[in-house]
Amino acid sequence: MTKSELIEKIAAKNPHLLHKDVERIVAVFFDSIVNALANGDRVEFRGFGAFSVRTRAPRMAKNPRTGKPVKVEQRNIPHFKTGKQLFELLNK
Repeated sequence: MTKSELIEKIAAKNPHLLHKDVERIVAVFFDSIVNALANGDRVEFRGFGAFSVRTRAPRMAKNPRTGKPVKVEQRNIPHFKTGKQLFELLNK
């Protein structure tokens, strides 16, 4: 499902809301998640899952074209852990 498909589904289930308002609600929702993760916070939706940020340590890697070693700096990556209800629904 894409963001625009999500907006369409929410708008269809809530005909009293304007399409622009639904777009704004979805944008604020995703922006809030992104801002929380950028601040190092954890975002949890009970039954669905939790988003968090993990730190990947610096390491030496190889350039696939040349085979020469390349230093990869430390970086933060997003991580998602499924909630119990979602996990059980997917693995009946």
